[in-house]
Amino acid sequence: MGGLEKKKYERGSATNYITRNKARKKLQLSLPDFRRLCILKGIYPHEPKHKKKVNKGSTAPRTFYLLKDIKFLLHEPIVNKFRDYKVFVRKLRKAYGKSEWNTVERLKDNKPAYKLDHIIKERYPTFIDALRDLDDALSMCFLFSTFPRTGKCHVQVIQLCRRLTVEFLNYIIASRSLRKVFLSIKGIYYEAEVLGQPIVWITPYAFSHNHPTDVDYRVMATFTEFYTTLLGFVNFRLYQTLNLHYPPKLEGPGDKDSKDQDEGAYAMDSESCLEKLSALSASLARVMVPVTEEEVEMDEFPADGENAEQEEGLRKEREAQEMHKKLFEGLKFFLNREVPREALAFIIRSFGEDVSWDKSVCINATYSENEPSITHHIVDRPTQPNPVLGRYYVQPQWVFDSVNARLRLPVEEYFPGVLLPPHLSPFVTEKEGDYVPPEKQKLLALQRGETPGYVNESEDEDSEEDEEGESDDQEEEEEEEEGSEKEEEVKLKVMEEQRTQGKKVGVTMGTLKLEDKHRLEQEEANEAKRLAIMTMKKREKYLYDKIMFGKRRKVREANKLAQKRKAHDEAVKAEKKKNKKARRA
Repeated sequence: MGGLEKKKYERGSATNYITRNKARKKLQLSLPDFRRLCILKGIYPHEPKHKKKVNKGSTAPRTFYLLKDIKFLLHEPIVNKFRDYKVFVRKLRKAYGKSEWNTVERLKDNKPAYKLDHIIKERYPTFIDALRDLDDALSMCFLFSTFPRTGKCHVQVIQLCRRLTVEFLNYIIASRSLRKVFLSIKGIYYEAEVLGQPIVWITPYAFSHNHPTDVDYRVMATFTEFYTTLLGFVNFRLYQTLNLHYPPKLEGPGDKDSKDQDEGAYAMDSESCLEKLSALSASLARVMVPVTEEEVEMDEFPADGENAEQEEGLRKEREAQEMHKKLFEGLKFFLNREVPREALAFIIRSFGEDVSWDKSVCINATYSENEPSITHHIVDRPTQPNPVLGRYYVQPQWVFDSVNARLRLPVEEYFPGVLLPPHLSPFVTEKEGDYVPPEKQKLLALQRGETPGYVNESEDEDSEEDEEGESDDQEEEEEEEEGSEKEEEVKLKVMEEQRTQGKKVGVTMGTLKLEDKHRLEQEEANEAKRLAIMTMKKREKYLYDKIMFGKRRKVREANKLAQKRKAHDEAVKAEKKKNKKARRA
């Protein structure tokens, strides 16, 4: 019986995990190939609950994987491709050493390659699963599409990412799926609703890159290899939903025979690909077939009393969404050369309007600056040399803020040279008790149909006029202060007399005090709450104290922000007053 007993650390949770080195030896792969395989298959390390047991009593830092995940990798066909590629590299190096150039060409023609199609189908059984996991793929592809031509990654990868991202933007424009935009320090955040799934991604600004040295670009390139395959599948399916040709065809004489090539050539052909990408990104929605959807009337069923309010709210939300999709309809935009052309063109065309730019900036400009039908001219300079009457000159932030507010904001606050209002994040929703800045309150009032801006402006003007009148009417104010002091003295004398009379009498008539039912109910509720807290178990009391501590901290933070805002407003007001006095002097 003693021989049948299991040894220590050979049962329980210790058998569910395997170290990285053992897993690598089991798969007979080098560390870079093992890491690459795990990224492609979606296998990640796991932290055991009892690490010392799994580590056989040792406390040395080790990376652990689930044993079932490593067994799952044993049957992956890509592992054989990795081994074939090693053999290919060894033969190629040997042929180069012997200067056997015919063998070199033959080996290059038969270079082993693999596809990730089966992994995409395996990791995402349904199309909705792929859409839910599209955030990281889009962010990584947009990042790689902005890389310069350096040795950090292949030019073909950069071009492929650029092509796939522009095709995705084309779909968003054609389907009018864009919902939110936010300019941050990291880049531009977008949120789109694709087939009912919210998708958020970030696009870097078009600045020159300085590659950091502490980033492993091989790991990023492996992720990008998987994400480009995923995004290609998603783009194909999305274009099918709108009955659009994929990849999108460009209109022009130079593109007749270019799209007859297969998709691989379209992605990898360097010079012609650059021309196509520049034309595709510049044209954006103009390469798409316009979506002509028939308005389908939804069936209305008699709702119960409980569901009536919910269905009414859903109906109003649908109507607001349809209005949001047509936000810029009826307007015509022109972009100055200093504004971010691609971001603004993408946003404006996502909400159903025409936009153009100077033909010297980029190709495919649809109309010139002298077009009389232009309604909004987007500029980012303090002054405009030759302004045209009949059009609004606004800063780019007006477009972003209008999209987030779901309405066309007043243009007065976005004129060139004007100090812009704060750019509020649309991804933040204030709950009850949170601090709401005045700009957000004003925006909410505008969404309700009110006009709070003019009221505030008039109040500011009145306060400024009062400040101006202070210097002129100082004597009148002093006289009024003296009169008010005399009145206070008289009141104090009367109160003193009444107090002395009360002392002399010594007896006052009793009054019937009525019981306040509301106050009694409140006291009873407070007493019941206090008793309930006293009878709580220790764990429940601990959780309750944590909840109350969080609420009190929330209130303190809101008060702190309100005080900071009040101090800021007072400082701005004092600065305005100082500047006004300086101008007068």
